[in-house]
Amino acid sequence: MENISVLGCGTMGHSIALSAAWSGFDVRLFGMNEKDLETAEKGIGSKLSVMTENGLINRMEAEEITGRIHLTDRLEEAVAGRSFIIEAIPEDLELKQTFYKELESLIPDQTVVASNTSGLRPSDLAAGADRPERFVVTHFWNPAHLIPLVEVVAGRETSEETVGRAMALMKAMNKKPIEVKKELPGFIGNRLQYALFREAQYLIDQGVATKEDIDSAVTYSIGRRLPVTGPLKSADMGGLDVFKAISDYLFADLSNAPRSGETLSSLVDTGKLGSKSGEGFYLWDDGQSSSIHAEREKTLIDFLKNDLERGQ
Repeated sequence: MENISVLGCGTMGHSIALSAAWSGFDVRLFGMNEKDLETAEKGIGSKLSVMTENGLINRMEAEEITGRIHLTDRLEEAVAGRSFIIEAIPEDLELKQTFYKELESLIPDQTVVASNTSGLRPSDLAAGADRPERFVVTHFWNPAHLIPLVEVVAGRETSEETVGRAMALMKAMNKKPIEVKKELPGFIGNRLQYALFREAQYLIDQGVATKEDIDSAVTYSIGRRLPVTGPLKSADMGGLDVFKAISDYLFADLSNAPRSGETLSSLVDTGKLGSKSGEGFYLWDDGQSSSIHAEREKTLIDFLKNDLERGQ
């Protein structure tokens, strides 16, 4: 059984630590300072409360999970005796590489170093490392304690043993790991997500429909099917002859824009960044933001309950 440390206690870091502790692992969670750790502790408590309120766990289980998470702002303490380290610091290649230099001086050769990056190539992350064969990407999806998918991505020098250990650990954490066999920007999930987002941007830029109707076209159609059948299985069920015929005439008309669309660029340039700034494609206030986040979290919990009932 691996001994886990999570380095970085922000949105993803503390959620990954919660996921590990929920599956029975004692995990050390590293933060840069006491303030970061206090924020992480509150975030973990809040998430456990929501999980308890929605019947995913009971109060005793919540207490046990809390007891398995050990917070520290001392890196040496965080990694001492650890066999598997998950790095979840900000998405900055130079910052990560500098951090790895310090990290490698503190850990034995057999310790796996996994990055939670959502798009940086593992070969780039491991460039200059003493032991590049032990570097791998384990890309969790937000919120990491509720989304099952983890993308495991090897670099050019990542060993098969490292990939195997990463896959085995993710399964032991009750995740649904997939192995990305080629390191490419965005891996798999984000490439699919942003292909849809690019077309949505194109449709709103062209005035084809309102933002509400574009969103509804997803949430009330393919969004209902995709949790059960992904795009390739859906094609099988619909008939590959039909999907080929539609692909042949439709692909030429789909957006192939190499950059963000006009509407999105204009919103960002004027500081309209979505729920965090109060306005984006939609207007947001605190009540609306909390309500939508709670609704989405409950839906994810319902999906997870269904997975657990089916033994997936």
